[in-house]
Amino acid sequence: MAAPKKGRGSSGGQGRPGRALALILIAMVALTGGMFLSGHTTPRLGIDLAGGTSITLKAKSQPGKPDAINETNMNTAVSIIERRVNGLGVSEAEVQTQGASNIIVNIPKGTNSKQAREQVGTTAQLYFRPVLTVTGGQPTPEGSASPSASGSGKPSATPSAKASDPETASDPKSTPSASATTQGRAVTGALKQDATPTPSASTSGGSDAPAATETPDAATAALEKKFTALDCTDKKARAAAGDGVKPTDPTVACSSEGDAKYLLGPAEVSGTDVDDAKAQFDQQRGIWLVSMEFTDKGSKKFQTITKKLSAQQSPQNQFAISLDGEVVSAPQVNETLSGSAEISGSFTQQSAEDLANVLSYGALPLSFSEDTVTTVTAALGGEQLEAGLIAGAIGLALVVIYLVAYYRGLAFIALLSLLVSGILTYTIMALLGPAIGFALNLPAVCGAIVAIGITADSFIVYFERIRDEIREGRTLRPAVERAWPRARRTILVSDFVSFLAAAVLFLVTVGKVQGFAFTLGLTTLLDVVVVFLFTKPVMTLMARTKFFASGNPWSGLDPTRLGAKPPLRRSRRVNARTDHPKEA
Repeated sequence: MAAPKKGRGSSGGQGRPGRALALILIAMVALTGGMFLSGHTTPRLGIDLAGGTSITLKAKSQPGKPDAINETNMNTAVSIIERRVNGLGVSEAEVQTQGASNIIVNIPKGTNSKQAREQVGTTAQLYFRPVLTVTGGQPTPEGSASPSASGSGKPSATPSAKASDPETASDPKSTPSASATTQGRAVTGALKQDATPTPSASTSGGSDAPAATETPDAATAALEKKFTALDCTDKKARAAAGDGVKPTDPTVACSSEGDAKYLLGPAEVSGTDVDDAKAQFDQQRGIWLVSMEFTDKGSKKFQTITKKLSAQQSPQNQFAISLDGEVVSAPQVNETLSGSAEISGSFTQQSAEDLANVLSYGALPLSFSEDTVTTVTAALGGEQLEAGLIAGAIGLALVVIYLVAYYRGLAFIALLSLLVSGILTYTIMALLGPAIGFALNLPAVCGAIVAIGITADSFIVYFERIRDEIREGRTLRPAVERAWPRARRTILVSDFVSFLAAAVLFLVTVGKVQGFAFTLGLTTLLDVVVVFLFTKPVMTLMARTKFFASGNPWSGLDPTRLGAKPPLRRSRRVNARTDHPKEA
């Protein structure tokens, strides 16, 4: 009686294959239900399938920093750009370096793709600088009056900042019109009143020469000339106004609207001193603004500068909030402030959110220019996907033909297993889109197609082990159980090698190749799950049916066709010895 009991235990629990099948069925139902409940019934598509925009950013040389374009700064820029784009909710944006000075940004078509494009190359260098003087935005020829018109240079009053909630304004231009000579004198006087060091030669046009090569008077004269000649109504001139200027030097700058120009002192607070920034709607004033929280160090700096400015007269009691060389706001300060600040102006909800986003994730270590912008149409990706699916269908058809021709009835089990694997793969890919931002691109589709061969290979290994056991003279049910340990080891080793290759490929590559590696690794893991929880239990159940157990010629397990040996004598002697005590 002990011998039969031991035989049931040796099957490793395979006498109850229903448990394994119930487990995988529950997993399939749960994944499918979760897919429909989440509303994501299709996998998220990448840029090559959904369409979008591909942007090439080229790093620009930094004045005085010939070695600024290096691997560290480029990788930092990639990280910041990626966080900015993802902060807008644009998933599957690909950001990667190309060569020594280029960054490729692929933004899939979506709700915020246009918004993301506007932010990818924004340097977001934020500085709080004291205002030394301010006037209209147009250049002032010698001996003529500066233009005066609101919106084209007219001054307007600026609200004062609050003690704990500093208010800002978008039009802080409260200085009278003046001739070029008068403006030059104003620049000279403002620089003399400023307690900061005299500007170096770099302030006059971005020269890299040391301060000793130019006298302070010459530097001041150059800055005067630059200020009076600056035309803030010219977009290019406005963008280049502060190029090459160090944060520690005075500079000239334009308002973001181009209707005012400023002479600004050295930066007192920088964007790195901002701990967090959020876009908010002020219900009382009915405007959008950006609120900022400073770090402990930044709060002390902000307190120092506001204390100093609050003792000055207008316009020198203003501090300019300069973003990438343009003044976005210049509030007056009437008392010492610390801890937090607000930037307000002619913001829309989107522009306020854009500014808050770039301030939250920091400034880029380099300046970039858009080298190329390419629109990727979904039609092109759709054609490639169609070609890939056709290739996959052809490959699957060939696999099916091979299985049916060579394994006959066993092909039914293989096809069921492939179907289960396909359902698990599809539902998991659909759920991974909203969960981790996974998007299905063309290389990922290729990985899924390659997985068909990996999965089919596992079935073939197991089927061949069973057929080997039958050739040795064993009946089907013992052959199924004896073949499993040998096949299991081979399958695990094979899948481990495939998964290891996919993991290494995922870690050492970037961009779309990672999609291939990720899909290959995922489907390899699913192959193990399907073989253990579906293929083996189903094979155990099928071995109990008359069609397979009798060795039907169409079952693929016909002993005659396989060239099976006669039953083993050793097995017959063991059976005789087992039956002898019963007779006794």
